[in-house]
Amino acid sequence: MRNPLSVLLVAGLILSGCGFGESRFNPVNWFGGSEPVEAEAAGEVNPLIPSSGARGMFARPDPVDRSVPVPVVTELAVERIPTGAIVRATGTAARLGPYGAWLRRETSEEEAAAEGVIEFSFRVTYPNKDTPVGTEHARRVVVAESLSTGDLEGVRVIRVLGAQNALESRRR
Repeated sequence: MRNPLSVLLVAGLILSGCGFGESRFNPVNWFGGSEPVEAEAAGEVNPLIPSSGARGMFARPDPVDRSVPVPVVTELAVERIPTGAIVRATGTAARLGPYGAWLRRETSEEEAAAEGVIEFSFRVTYPNKDTPVGTEHARRVVVAESLSTGDLEGVRVIRVLGAQNALESRRR
């Protein structure tokens, strides 16, 4: 009991000697005080947005486009509205159950202005499971797309493409 007590007492006295502000045994004094240094300006940086193009560990992969062109486009109508036009297309799907119907623009705005043609592909997505064919009336799909007056500037023809045919409407 006497020996550990004396070792503890000596260690306490040595450590208390490190408590002086100028002692080199004190780990707090191993480095000097801080000094202001000019840092490089990195510009406007949002710390919440990663700087690299890498995706996060929990990020979802980019969705895969599983849509296909509708086999037959049966009707195309371009209806004028005060802010531009609405392109409405009707098509017949290959089987029952199509969803997510949309008109995908095939021409860029520059091409449309140069050629005077806006071209759309009428696309639908089918369920993964097999579905019956059904009647033609049951497979009918209607989709619409709004175009602004700016989109229609210089455009003479609007064309909607299906897998087997295409319909177009010309400006009068």
